[in-house]
Amino acid sequence: MKLNNNKTIIKGPKEKTSWYIIDAKEYKLGRLSSKIAYLLKNKNNIHYVPNKQGKSKIIIINSKQIQITGNKSTQKTYKRHSGRPGGLKIEVFEKLQKRIPNRILEHAIKGMLPKNSLGRQLIRNVKIYSDNLHPHTNHKPIKLNID
Repeated sequence: MKLNNNKTIIKGPKEKTSWYIIDAKEYKLGRLSSKIAYLLKNKNNIHYVPNKQGKSKIIIINSKQIQITGNKSTQKTYKRHSGRPGGLKIEVFEKLQKRIPNRILEHAIKGMLPKNSLGRQLIRNVKIYSDNLHPHTNHKPIKLNID
């Protein structure tokens, strides 16, 4: 039996999982989602490696009160397709914000992450809630202020 040892393993120091909480009503959509993607990729850490997953988890509260600039509330569209003929659904920002406010932030953050298996792992570390309540108080999250 022959073992294949062609993988380079980079071991850094053991890190504990850090939980952050962000109040979305204070920020604009684009600036908030880019900062969250930056934190998820662990670029704020000195032990950053592009192909490794960071140990940070992010809680976003008040997603239904996210701010946008200009006329985007009536002009920005979100598309989804069922995969069947004629299955394209187009929805404006205002209607989606009333119906499923969490999907707006999920879509923006996911678009700023890598388009591979690492990006799919990273998006699982974001927990989005449309109001002030969340079940993660026992993790003692750190409140983040984004400049």
